[in-house]
Amino acid sequence: MSLEQTGGSVFGEWSGRAAHGFVDRHIGTTSDDQAAMLAVVGHDSVESLVRAAVPDSIHAASGAESTIPAPIGEKEALAELRSLADRNRASRTLLGLGYYDTVTPAVIQRNVLENPSWYTAYTPYQPEISQGRLEALINFQTMVAELTGLTTANASMLDEGTAVVEGMLLARRASKATSDAFVVDSDAFPQTKALLAGRAAAVGIRLVELDLASTDPAELPESFGLFVQYPAATGSVRDLEPLVAASHAHGGLVVVAADLLALTLLRAPGEFGADVAVGTSQRFGVPMGFGGPHAGYMAVRTGLERQLPGRLVGVSQDADGQPAYRLSLQTREQHIRREKATSNICTAQVLLAVMASMYAVYHGPWGLRHIASRVHGHTADLAAALADSDLEIENDTFFDTLQVFASGRAEALVSAARERGFLIHLVDADCFRLSFDETTTHDDVVAVAEVLGLELPAGDSPSGLPDDLLRTSDYLTHPVFRTHRSETSMMRYLKHLADKDYALDRGMIPLGSCTMKLNAATEMAAVTWPEFAAVHPFAPADDVAGYLDLIGQLEGWLAEVTGYDTVSLQPNAGSQGELAGLLAIRGYHLANGDADRTVCLIPQSAHGTNAASAVLAGMRVVVVACDERGNVDLDDLRARVAANASELAALMITYPSTHGVYEHDIRDITDAVHEAGGQVYVDGANLNALLGFARFGEFGGDVSHLNLHKTFCIPHGGGGPGVGPVAAKAHLAPYLPGHPMAQQADRRTGAAPAAAGERLAHAGVPVSSAPYGSPSILPISWAYVRMMGSEGLAQATGAAVLAANYVAVRLRDHYPVLYAGEGGLVAHECILDLRPLRDATGVTVDDVAKRLVDYGFHSPTMSFPVAGTLMVEPTESEDLAEIDRFVDAMIAIRAEAEQVASGRFAVEASPLRGAPHTAESVISGEWSHDYTRDEAVYPVRSLVRGKYWPPVRRIDQAWGDRNLFCACPPVEAFA
Repeated sequence: MSLEQTGGSVFGEWSGRAAHGFVDRHIGTTSDDQAAMLAVVGHDSVESLVRAAVPDSIHAASGAESTIPAPIGEKEALAELRSLADRNRASRTLLGLGYYDTVTPAVIQRNVLENPSWYTAYTPYQPEISQGRLEALINFQTMVAELTGLTTANASMLDEGTAVVEGMLLARRASKATSDAFVVDSDAFPQTKALLAGRAAAVGIRLVELDLASTDPAELPESFGLFVQYPAATGSVRDLEPLVAASHAHGGLVVVAADLLALTLLRAPGEFGADVAVGTSQRFGVPMGFGGPHAGYMAVRTGLERQLPGRLVGVSQDADGQPAYRLSLQTREQHIRREKATSNICTAQVLLAVMASMYAVYHGPWGLRHIASRVHGHTADLAAALADSDLEIENDTFFDTLQVFASGRAEALVSAARERGFLIHLVDADCFRLSFDETTTHDDVVAVAEVLGLELPAGDSPSGLPDDLLRTSDYLTHPVFRTHRSETSMMRYLKHLADKDYALDRGMIPLGSCTMKLNAATEMAAVTWPEFAAVHPFAPADDVAGYLDLIGQLEGWLAEVTGYDTVSLQPNAGSQGELAGLLAIRGYHLANGDADRTVCLIPQSAHGTNAASAVLAGMRVVVVACDERGNVDLDDLRARVAANASELAALMITYPSTHGVYEHDIRDITDAVHEAGGQVYVDGANLNALLGFARFGEFGGDVSHLNLHKTFCIPHGGGGPGVGPVAAKAHLAPYLPGHPMAQQADRRTGAAPAAAGERLAHAGVPVSSAPYGSPSILPISWAYVRMMGSEGLAQATGAAVLAANYVAVRLRDHYPVLYAGEGGLVAHECILDLRPLRDATGVTVDDVAKRLVDYGFHSPTMSFPVAGTLMVEPTESEDLAEIDRFVDAMIAIRAEAEQVASGRFAVEASPLRGAPHTAESVISGEWSHDYTRDEAVYPVRSLVRGKYWPPVRRIDQAWGDRNLFCACPPVEAFA
């Protein structure tokens, strides 16, 4: 039969969709789908819908030629990425400084890093459907706590440098000392000291830098805390116990940045009295990636648990009394405590923490100790050769690092090493430093020795570790670290954990304010290429030409779409982008002699990170009211501006608002702040509703952060990594993040000033350990923009706005839509008000969220920005069938609530309150519920596709906080 005879119906499933082009692969709805949705919404085109929703006063100026190239296909994008990667020089790096080459076990790379079941998941705020990654994170916490010898560790930090800063801030909160001083060891990594200097100045902390190796502990100045690197930056391994005791005598807390691999051989910080241990888990199987992403860590002694920043996983119990994991002590965090939070950290580095924990699971304590011993043995061999030469080792104790005095020959020796393919850190004209790592071979040591004019001695070399500092305590004692020795066992363990969780590979995650869109396979492909992955962040500029070119292109594209003049990619999370932008504003005011401008106006509906970031930037938060339509109350804003005119530093405002609407008064708002001498910070968390239609910099924004892990397709990874670049107008450029170790390269923004030949330098306070934050995941966003083009980006925005309005219209007769803009339209998300349902039936927002699990869905965002609501963001990547499936589920749940209202069920005996239902609960012999087993787990059979079975029933959150336990529970607990 011919195609003519079938009418071409064999291609019916492609109706309204081109069979090629990445834009059509990324956007889930076809043109026919969109026509049907538009009919429901009441508009004749996507463009007319968005134009009606977005205020006329902010529509992007047209006519300017885009710097974003025309879109290309997936194969062509990979070819361009390959050409960029090929411009990075793959040297053997011995630079150290907190970054070390490592071996990612293939079983972890394939089954975690490259597995969408892990990388497309969201932060585990819904613990019942997150038990797999919560278990992996509690493995991470246990690993860190046992290696550091402390009681409790959190579920990762952003990197080592910011972890040290958070340790300093924790010490200030917890110390009873009255001093404003914090003592810093001069023998710490330079990037860490730079971070400390900038962040301390912002909050009024006085740093005192001392050479602690030559400081008599009895003469240690009074302070609220002390920071020391262990082993030191120069490689030396010192007995820190006298310093710790001296600091404690002044009422100070001691923060130790410790190398986790070294701790398999060295005495643990907790054993010599440290209060806090921080650092990075990078060398546990996570590639350097030109600086990141990597999971930092923090562990604390007993009594400091509630001072921990970031996420903390604990053990609780479910409705059947079975052990279950959850996020503990969330009242410490920014989304609840706002400006009073312990930190502004929101997104952390979960995917990388999972990798590091699985590295420990895979190798076990014996394997880790063997790796560390081999690294130290190579270092000892070179030290022995140096001992018989005219070169002098400056550190007589060491783990993996040697600092060598070469009397005027250092530069020549470093250059000679580079010619042999080795990167060595040049300290000054007389000194160089080198660090060995897991990938170092005996042949490498021989080659380095030859460069230095040495010959390795025969036989065993003397250890560089003092006997009294050797570790005698056990670690990684839980069976999880001693069971999975074979790859088969490891593969099945990882699969077992992944199967417990709900991620985008199972279905839609309609979380408002989170933009859980497609993370395309092509976008992800380059992340693990060694030309991007095996690159040290402090490598010379001509070794990383491809990276710098990619970064420059991406910065230029981001500057264009936001209407700004310059972009910094250094912030490695949205929270850090916020902080960087506010620090830039603070720097600008200080430079202009306006030191008194410290007030930051923040609407009451803002993300919690906004207020927490403002405090960390040294500002005072003044809250601005919102009106009944969800907009900033213009009269209240003007009153706050007038009351604080001489002290006004900035306004932070999210656009579109966190209420999911486009505020039509936005120009009046920004004008009022500018007239009073303030700057306008536009939070870019919701850029997915604006891209291609309006630009922050054109309607009054001075600076913004963006979320590449939302709008630009970097996956959420179960709670990180993220990238939060900060974009700004030219007058703020000098105050954007600088870095003491940044490559000196010619970088353009691609925006207006650069077009005129001007290069905008960034010389402000650094906010990340690495100059470009987390560069190894930037190819994801680069590929997204390159394959979408400027028109494709606008089409994505239109599809996202259409999807949200379609959901709002279909559900508004069942749940009130709390806020809408002029014309009754929402932006890319809508808020469903469940409070009337609660008042009428007793059914809570928690009940609806957990019942959605039985229908095969992840819940929308709960109780933000308004308690008792669900915020729904379907994104542009979902097809109409999946959107309809979600809408039908919500309608069915409303009908179930009506059964409570009608008296069929008491709310406590309803399937809503009993949700979610596990397979075990359904097949158990006894069934005491008033509803059937079918009603429990197959409420509407047409909605259940590839049934997802939650591994636990509803978790008792309060029990977990009352009985805090944040390490791997004993195996018997699950019996």
